[in-house]
Amino acid sequence: MEGRRRQNGSLRFALLGSGSRGNGLLVECGQTTILVDCGFSLKETERRLARLNRAAQNLRAILVTHEHGDHVDGVGPLARKYDIPVWLTSGTHAALGATAGRLRCQRFSSHEDFSVDEIAVHPYTVPHDAREPCQFVFSGGARRLGLLTDAGHITAHIETKLSGCDALILECNHDSDMLADGPYSASLKKRVGGPLGHLNNDSSAALLACLDTGRLQHIVAAHLSEKNNTHWLVRSALGAVLGAASARLEIASQDGGLAWRELV
Repeated sequence: MEGRRRQNGSLRFALLGSGSRGNGLLVECGQTTILVDCGFSLKETERRLARLNRAAQNLRAILVTHEHGDHVDGVGPLARKYDIPVWLTSGTHAALGATAGRLRCQRFSSHEDFSVDEIAVHPYTVPHDAREPCQFVFSGGARRLGLLTDAGHITAHIETKLSGCDALILECNHDSDMLADGPYSASLKKRVGGPLGHLNNDSSAALLACLDTGRLQHIVAAHLSEKNNTHWLVRSALGAVLGAASARLEIASQDGGLAWRELV
């Protein structure tokens, strides 16, 4: 893959892992590789990067969606060791407090696009119980990768941002019935299933039904709960909307993540 990266300017992505125990997404175009979120320890992050044939010293930036631990616990140690700039909203910067003060931070507005070398970044706002959360659409050349996790409900703004993508990483956190009958406390069930929590399978399927999916090469279900969801339920919900395109559906795992996928 390193050889292909040097010869090919197409957009690629891979996941270090996805779930409540840690998240990390690699996005790459040409010579530019960025990491979105890092919820793993420094040693574990380095191990997972090596599994994907990448090294932390070659990362151009770490982008942060919000301040929850499964997305940021590893950002500080990784950024400090390798002097990697960290891009985040002003609200997330404030929420991180002293931690942010020890990092080389670049603050951005979730209403304004920016670029990290060869990758164009299009942030957008989402409803989640964090200080100033956002998600991203990435573009390189003519291809677009949409990312949506950690959102409590779908908005018209989300639909507009994600329509027409060539690849989509989409939260399918829980099945509503499993959450209701599961082991979480009443307060945690209310938070996860609430309007500022996480998307359930049916909500994600409803979003797909509203999008222009004609260009989708890859659809990746992500951030699955290990206690309140199953692969079968995810495939059933999304497959009912995708039809024949459900053959392109993959599920990112907490431990294995997802190997490199390329947009052609």
